[in-house]
Amino acid sequence: MLQTLLHAAINVSDLAAAEHFYGTVLGLSKVERSLKFAGAWYQLGSIQIHLIVAERNYTLPDPGEKWGRRPHLAFAIANLETVKQHLATAGIPAQPSASGRAALFIYDPDGNMIELTQV
Repeated sequence: MLQTLLHAAINVSDLAAAEHFYGTVLGLSKVERSLKFAGAWYQLGSIQIHLIVAERNYTLPDPGEKWGRRPHLAFAIANLETVKQHLATAGIPAQPSASGRAALFIYDPDGNMIELTQV
């Protein structure tokens, strides 16, 4: 039945801020798209992340909330400490996994949650 994940699509309200976050901060490669609605596509291995501009009221997580319990994208990383330093330099808030795993949770400018797990 299912063979592989092709892409994940997430809504963003500010395309320039989202492109900076996904392209510059996270380092994803932007790919060309020929669709007529506002958005940007990024490639990671065989998977694409589709950013789609949508008018919404976004809510950022409460600092006391366990961020990993929100819907999220999860990416593998090689070195947790290096990523922590990179995120701190970029001014990106991060929350360690409540389970004690070598993982961090961050959110994009629209509050979309992202898990970064050392593998």
